[in-house]
Formats: sequence, structure tokens, C-alpha cells
Amino acid sequence: METLHLRGTVLPEGDVRDIWVLGDRLTFARPTGGATTVLDGGYLLPGLVDAHAHPGHEPATMAFDADRFTGAGLAYAEAGTTLLRVPGHRAPIPPELRGDARLPRLVTAGEWLAWAGLEGLDGPQTVPADLTAAAVAQARANDGWCKTYGDWEPFTAKTPVAALTELCDAVHAAGGRVAAHCQTAEGTRNAVLAGVDSIEHAWYLTEDLLTALAARGGAVTPTWSGFLPLVADVRTKPEGERKTWFLDGVASLRTATVTAHELGVTVLAGTDALDFGDVVTEIEHLIAAGLPAAVAVGAASWDARRYLGFPGLTEGAPADLVAVPDDPRRFPAVLRRPTLVLLRGRPLVTAGSAHRSGDRSAAADA
Repeated sequence: METLHLRGTVLPEGDVRDIWVLGDRLTFARPTGGATTVLDGGYLLPGLVDAHAHPGHEPATMAFDADRFTGAGLAYAEAGTTLLRVPGHRAPIPPELRGDARLPRLVTAGEWLAWAGLEGLDGPQTVPADLTAAAVAQARANDGWCKTYGDWEPFTAKTPVAALTELCDAVHAAGGRVAAHCQTAEGTRNAVLAGVDSIEHAWYLTEDLLTALAARGGAVTPTWSGFLPLVADVRTKPEGERKTWFLDGVASLRTATVTAHELGVTVLAGTDALDFGDVVTEIEHLIAAGLPAAVAVGAASWDARRYLGFPGLTEGAPADLVAVPDDPRRFPAVLRRPTLVLLRGRPLVTAGSAHRSGDRSAAADA
């Protein structure tokens, strides 16, 4: 297999380094023999991450479609998103799709699992007879994660702390982690107090809850992209409790996003998309909320990968990276025009790419 060579400023450390690609692994040690230089200059960062995505689902019925999944995955890869966390999926993703070298790597959590007492469910949730056993089974069958709910409708029953605690304790004992949908003050509080690892959507988080989440190394995924497009329409609706709940919930994200970071909670960039999710837009939303640009980019790159158990651009790491012409910590928009994307060691050439197939670099061959 051809050895590839890249040189650029490696993020987040900021050092100019040479990287070689040996199959699906990175090395900083010059290998013997020649190498093809595919990039010389610019900035190199770990492949982007959409930490909350549901690719392959048809919006009306949430049925899974393999062609739809593949199309979304190809679009993600071309845009530089090389890792997806899928916290909720209607059916197991077939092995041939998980192993497709053209598509992003996956961290899955299995089915959406809901407590039987939740009212008003109108989504793809499964309501198992034994929620705790089902959660443990999903964590074991997937990538160490399960997905459950702190709430659903704003003015109906919320999953009790006791039920969520039992679930979290059992999943943690099995070596797994728990993600929970949270969009109400009570549901969010119950989930944090019960020990949930990752709070999805993250409405109505207060400083005391974020402090508790930080103490156990937890994360929040605000999914701004799923809510902001709805705000203008919701504002036209008649006044009432539901309108207030939605607008106040979205408004609460701004303080929660910044406070989470300040307290040491990992902030993850997630789009909540059913097809291709534009992670760069989510980065821009995080910046608009008040996060420093470097932190927002990390939420979709090095910090997200670390939280999900994947290394950044380190010795022996998987060969997933994005090259851009300028520093995305100062100019995040450059992520929209990557010079080069590497996925599983395979170069994806984009508009304006500096990829020079067959060009034998004298520096690389020396």
C-alpha cells in the first residue's frame, strides 16, 4: 500500500510536523522507502465529529433505509466528518455498512429506549418491559452506549430518578455509558442526578447540575441545529405554556453551553440530523452562544474524539484528518472548504485540493 506524507500545523497543539500514513494509521516516524506527498502546508486537525446524528432514517416514519444511510455517510465524509455518534437507531446498522471504508466510523447506542410511564410518545422509541436490562443489552451490543429519555412531552410524566439511577448503575457496572434526551427542567434534573453521562439537547441545565456533571466527566450536546431553525415559526404561535417551554428551553442553551465549558463539562457538537448534518454550522452556533472558537472547533474534533474514546493526531492513531488552508481556531469557516480529507487512510480530494497524486516529494524520500 502506498505511503502518504503530509506536512502542516497539527492541531490542537499548533506544532508544524510531518505525518506519514501507513494504511489506516498515522506515524510521526519517517518510514523506510519513499512516500507520496499529498499535502505541504496549512493546518491539520483530527477528522470532524457529529456527536448526535441519526443518519438513514426517513423523517415521516423514521424507518431505516440503507441507501439513505449511505448517501448521508458519503456527504459527511466529503465534508470532513469522519466519526458519527448515533444515540438512537431504529434497527442495528448492518455490518456491511459499518465496515464500508467510504463512510465515517460509528459509535452507536442501539435503540431509543423509553420508560413505560412516559406519555405522548410519537417517535421511534422502544418501550421495553425491563428498561434496565434492555439498556445494558444495547450498550453491550453496540459501542458501549445506550440511549434513554429523561422526558418527552413538556407537561406529562418524566422518567423518575429511581428508574434512571437503576439503569445508569447497571450500564456503568457493565462498562457502558448512558445518553439521555432531556428537554424539561424536571427531566434534565432527574437525568443528571441519576448519573447519566451525556445530556442530549441539554435544555434547562442549571449550574448545580453542570457542576455535578463535570465532577463525573460528563458531557452535554446542545444540538443547536435542531432547534434554531424552528424558533422563528414558534414565535408566531399563540401564547401558551408550550410556546413558553420551547422558547425558554432554547434560550437556556446559551448560558448552559458556556457554563458547561467553564465548569469542565465536555461540550459536544451534534446536529440531530436524519441525513447529512452540517457540523460546521453547529460549530458556528456554539461560537454564537459564547464559546471560544477553539473550544467550539474542539467540540467537533479533538475534544469530541477524546470523549468518545478516539485519539487525535497522535502516533498510531486512525488515519482520519482534515486539512484546511488557515487556522480554524481563528477562522472556523475554513472548515467548509477542506484542502484534503483523510478517512481510514484514504484521501478524499475536494475542490481546491493540494493533493498531488504520484508526486514524489524529495523531502519525503530523503
